[in-house]
Amino acid sequence: MGFILDFEKLIKEVQEFEGVSRKSSIDNVVNLLSDAYNVSGDVIIDIGDDASAVDIGNNQVVLIAADGIWGQIMNVNPYWAGYCSVLVNVNDIAAMGGKPLAMVNIMSINHDEIYEDLLTGIKDGCLKFGVPMVGGHLHPDGDSDSVGVAIVGIAQKDKLITSFDAKTGDKVIVAIDLDGKPHEMFSLNWDTTYDKDAQLVRDQITAVQYLAEHDYIKAGKDISNPGILGTLEMLLETSEKGANVNLEDIPKNENMPWNDWLKSYPGSGFVFTASKDKCDFICDYLAEYSIEACVVGEVTDDRVLNVTYKDQTIEVFNQNKNPVFKL
Repeated sequence: MGFILDFEKLIKEVQEFEGVSRKSSIDNVVNLLSDAYNVSGDVIIDIGDDASAVDIGNNQVVLIAADGIWGQIMNVNPYWAGYCSVLVNVNDIAAMGGKPLAMVNIMSINHDEIYEDLLTGIKDGCLKFGVPMVGGHLHPDGDSDSVGVAIVGIAQKDKLITSFDAKTGDKVIVAIDLDGKPHEMFSLNWDTTYDKDAQLVRDQITAVQYLAEHDYIKAGKDISNPGILGTLEMLLETSEKGANVNLEDIPKNENMPWNDWLKSYPGSGFVFTASKDKCDFICDYLAEYSIEACVVGEVTDDRVLNVTYKDQTIEVFNQNKNPVFKL
């Protein structure tokens, strides 16, 4: 007798997942800093995307993003915290269709013994992704151990992938490198890069850039802490859209249960929207770089994310009731 999925329990886990609930505090920051966001007049993307884009002329934009690493990772494995501080920032630029250029870091150190592991992790991340760490700031007497990294990239202004451009009727694509494994200390960290050849890891970044520059993708985000459905919901919220998704169409490693898979943070994973005629090429092209991409649903007008399994459909997120961002 086959395994029976408790679909209602699964969706409830997604809705209550810490990676989702942690995003609800962003509105406090946005409300206080909104007047400062575009004082130059050159910022062309509103708050809520993977990176900000600053127009520098000649159809080019500078992309700027920053990420801090969860304290629970830093406290358990500072090496992995350092490595991931690079990975997550590179993916933010990739998700915009851009080329990562350079990074800086801010480190706060309370326990001197973590220096070597943390810095080695950062170094190995830079060597893996081919993006330099060019400077930063150190608090050598911090009250806690923490690391944050900021990154700059570059992209063509008229070829950006943003999370604001999903259109009704677009197909939803989930793209994930399934050739990986859960990190031995962090079961929801789906590691697809550490044991891979650096050239393939870098090619995965440039593959998304190619799709952007050739107008295949309309909207996109890299899959991050909120997991697959939480990340898709963030994209839908900034686009003011909804979607209908079929659970079984989401690409999944066969060794991972759904409740872990939907909450996982993959080393290489994205959600995209695209017109129907572009989907076959997108999926075939990404497959050349060890990324399995599948059409999983369609964008709708109703600002609700519905997920279907077998003959059952459940409302996962409703922007009027339980949004992720709350912007």
